[in-house]
Parts: sequence; C-alpha cells; structure tokens
Amino acid sequence: MSADLVPETRVLAVASHVVYGHVGNKMATLVMQSLGCDVAALNTVHFSNHTGYRQFKGTRATAEEIRNLYEGLCMSNLTDFDVMLSGYAPSAAAVEAVGSIGQDLQRKAAARPGSFFWVLDPVMGDQGRLYVNDDVVPAYKNIVQYADLILPNQFEAEVLSGIQITSLQTLAKAITTLHATYKIPHVIITSVQLSKLSPSQENPSPNSTQNLLTVIGSTTLSSGKPRLFRIDVPAIDCFFSGTGDMFAALTVARLREAVFADRNPDLRNTKSWVSGDDVRPTELPLAKATEKVLASMHNVLEKTNEARDVELAATAPASGGSEEVQKKEHLRRTKAGEIRLVRNVRFLREPTVEFKAKEWEGDY
Repeated sequence: MSADLVPETRVLAVASHVVYGHVGNKMATLVMQSLGCDVAALNTVHFSNHTGYRQFKGTRATAEEIRNLYEGLCMSNLTDFDVMLSGYAPSAAAVEAVGSIGQDLQRKAAARPGSFFWVLDPVMGDQGRLYVNDDVVPAYKNIVQYADLILPNQFEAEVLSGIQITSLQTLAKAITTLHATYKIPHVIITSVQLSKLSPSQENPSPNSTQNLLTVIGSTTLSSGKPRLFRIDVPAIDCFFSGTGDMFAALTVARLREAVFADRNPDLRNTKSWVSGDDVRPTELPLAKATEKVLASMHNVLEKTNEARDVELAATAPASGGSEEVQKKEHLRRTKAGEIRLVRNVRFLREPTVEFKAKEWEGDY
C-alpha cells in the first residue's frame, strides 16, 4: 500500500451533488478517492451549483428514489461497505430513508463487530438558523442514535442536544447530553468560536481565541462519560461552501487509518471503534485523525483564499447600488470563493500537522 493512501476502504456516500464546484458528494467523493477509498456515491439532490449563489436549477431525490437506488445495490450484492458517510438529505422522508439504509448495513455487519462504521453529518443549519424544513429536525433525532460518529456544527449540536451553547460549561454539557441521549460513541463539533462564548470565572477565554476556530471532539468512556479533546486552528477570514463536506470526508479516511494504526490491533474488530478506558483523549484515534483532517483543510483553504484574491483582483467589481448590481457582485464573490480542491490534492495526501489535540476537561 502506498504510504500516502489509507487502508482499503469501501464507502457509501449519501449526500448532495452539484454540477459546478465542490460541495456535498462532489467534494466528498474526490477527497476520499484521493486518499485511496473506493466510493459509491448516492446523490440526494442534483443541482447546477450550491445554494450559496442564491439561485440554482436541479432536482431533489424523493425518499422512494433513494430507497430504490439502495435496493438496486442490494439486488446485486453490492453492499459490502466498510463505512457509510451520510450528509444532506432534502426532506424528512429522505432523512428517514437514509437512516433505514444505515440501519440495514449495520444489520448486515452485526456478526462482525467493527466491520461497518456510520459517520453522520446532521445537515440542518448554521449560524443560528435552520435551512431545512422543521420536520427534518425530529427525523434526525430519530436516526442519530444509530450512528457511530456525528459531526454537527455548533448550531446543529444545540438543536440535537436542546442546550444553547453560550459558554465552555454549556458546550461540554451539550456534548455530554449528545452521548447520553443518543448513545453516540463519537462526537465532533466541527466549528466553535470560543471568543464568542461567555468565559467562566475559573477559566476565562484568552484573547488569543479571537482569531481561532476550535474543534471539540469526544469518544465515550465505558461509563458513557466523554473523553474530550480540542484542537485550535487559525481562522481564515472568508466564508467557503463545502468545508463541512471536506471535513466529513477526510474524517472517514483518517479515522479508519488511525484505527488500523492503533497500538491495540483488536480495535478494528471492536464495535464502533471505541478505545479502552485507559486511552487518553489526545491518544484517541478520533483525535489523531482530526489533527490530520484540520492540517489538510487549513492548507487547502489557505490556497483557496489566495486564489480567490487573485480572481477578484482580475475581475472588475460590479458598481452601483441597484438590486441587480448587488446580485452580480454576490455571484462574482461567491464564484471566486469556490474551494480549489483539484489543484491542491497533495495537501489531502500529505498533511503537515501543526495543530495538535489538547486534553480538555470541559470546565463543567
């Protein structure tokens, strides 16, 4: 096996698809294939471009269409997947269909613990608002209990836990609640700005957090309590669509790699890949994987930001204050911010880890 490829991994990736740009399965498939994964993409929507452009054409898959595609795989015995990665689903019924696929794959693998792992990204909203219908929320609450790892952003973690994250204590409480309520073995909250949280008197947030994004992860102990770690990365002052999909796809590959490289060779044959209680948070495969994930992402986004600046400098900004002019300027800037994945694929394969996991007591 090539040194820059992860262990052989067959992935069923269930997410959106766009013709132009890299979000959803368009992002996830290339990322995982670049690291050596064999990816079967089941697309839940087929859009011309991502919705950040505020205009698009395309179709959404119905729950029946999603089920039919999976049934077609079953008919020909094409379901020998090691991992399922599920992302955006366009309706509550579609979320339920995806959930039934994940549960069926778990049943097929039940006799071989550790042989199947479900990574679920509960795509519901961000920045304090839902961008799915309200009925999608209870649909996700019904299926997240079956996942091995969930990857909510801060807002999605609040929705699933019922806890508003306003401080370090409530952040730890939200993760603890996710573990306890849904019996999820692994949780990563993919983006938290600690500078926006209220510091505790015992552990105030330092000024240095103002330009950092923090990823908080946890794998449960046998008692169900969290083993918390955090990784701080410099924030890049730009919004990019598809970063959650890139994080999820890299996590699939790097977590499987970390499990296979673990000092305990039996971990890969352990249900949900949960390490023994003697393993410290920073030594968890989840923490080691996340270090590599963030290293790759930071490099790719830095290169994207540089290319964005060059493209914006080379194209004249729309001038004037009319609604049409504002629309043109939004489209110009959104296009310039598309993630430059293909030209920077080397950073996916050969990350230089600068941002290390730190054990975090949670301050609760």
